Amino acid sequence: MAERGKKYVEASKLVEEGQLYEPREAVALVKKASYAKFDETVEFHARTGLDPRHADQQVRGVVLLPKGLGKKVRVLVFAQGEAVRIAEEAGADHVGSDDLIKRIEEGWLEFDVAIAIPEVMGKVGRLGRILGRRGLMPNPRSGTVIQTADLPRAIRDARKGRVEFRLDRTAIIHVPVGKVSFPEEDLLENISMLVETIVKARPSGAKGQYIKSITLASSMGPGVGLDLKSALALSAS
Repeated sequence: MAERGKKYVEASKLVEEGQLYEPREAVALVKKASYAKFDETVEFHARTGLDPRHADQQVRGVVLLPKGLGKKVRVLVFAQGEAVRIAEEAGADHVGSDDLIKRIEEGWLEFDVAIAIPEVMGKVGRLGRILGRRGLMPNPRSGTVIQTADLPRAIRDARKGRVEFRLDRTAIIHVPVGKVSFPEEDLLENISMLVETIVKARPSGAKGQYIKSITLASSMGPGVGLDLKSALALSAS
């Protein structure tokens, strides 16, 4: 394991080893332990008791964070015909079909969310290897393949803080929940909505304890463990 820098070591001293914190206390500690010169992202990591090898134990969903992510979200829309005009009027940053597909195949990836109408998915499908591993591939299950009439709503949601989450190979769910500069209340509200959404997304094949632990951390800072009972109670508050 690589040796940690001095700033990280000093920040980690603020977190008591093995201690689990109430959500509000954990958020305050993550903010205090942040030491980078930039506005770090606050990350949420939930370790589950699921087995990613089984199809009926997969978790994937979308959450609309009420306080957003604290950054400008660049929205790309794959569209044709009347959908192009609708997407442009709704404020999409990039709109097109064959032209955008060609640019992406050449290595261009200057966007954060990709949305598509069903009519162009036959063409967009060939970008699966490029966009899939980056979590950018439009998908009906994540609400990013939509009918033309729903484009304005989808674009608005993307800008507000629409975040897709999924189980990784190590049975952990990783999700950004805002910036260190956010007020504590805003981060707590985002975390509450995320916990509620993940709890509701419990797969049919889940056995035993669904969520085993939750950790918060800033991009560069140490992890802060949450008291699981208190964290899960956020979904009912």
